[in-house]
Amino acid sequence: MYFTSNLLLTNWANSIFNGTYCDAYRDASWCQQWADVELKMKWDDAWLSNQDCDGDGDGKLDRHYGFDSYIGSGAWLTNHQKGTYTDDDGNECNWNYFVKIIAVPEGATSEAGVWYNADGTEIGPVIWGAFAIIQVVENDPCAGIHGLQFNSPDHSGLGRW
Repeated sequence: MYFTSNLLLTNWANSIFNGTYCDAYRDASWCQQWADVELKMKWDDAWLSNQDCDGDGDGKLDRHYGFDSYIGSGAWLTNHQKGTYTDDDGNECNWNYFVKIIAVPEGATSEAGVWYNADGTEIGPVIWGAFAIIQVVENDPCAGIHGLQFNSPDHSGLGRW
């Protein structure tokens, strides 16, 4: 765990990151346009374990432990972002964005950028290859955006994947 700008950034034991968007990427040059965006991430042990589980002695936190890949692992992540911007009329606009992302289950297939479960029910949009977005909630009064933007037709809970 470490601190920056008086914010606790990562609590690996509890699978939480709390900082700015760029802090999540070690202040990389490509993310600077989002440098002031606040980000809170939460994940389960299948996404990223809080310890070295596989006995290989490398001391690294393990991903999708017990699975060859994320597919079928039950891994999930949530991102909650918020920030402000000035619109074209000079108004300060406060926005927030929340997304649930899951590793797709065994038997899922992707077609035209959308994941479907084995029975053909839509899971959600493809993100990062083996993952699907299952819920998006966004609020930006200046842009006229409010509330639930996407909810997986399969289900939007983090369990049973």
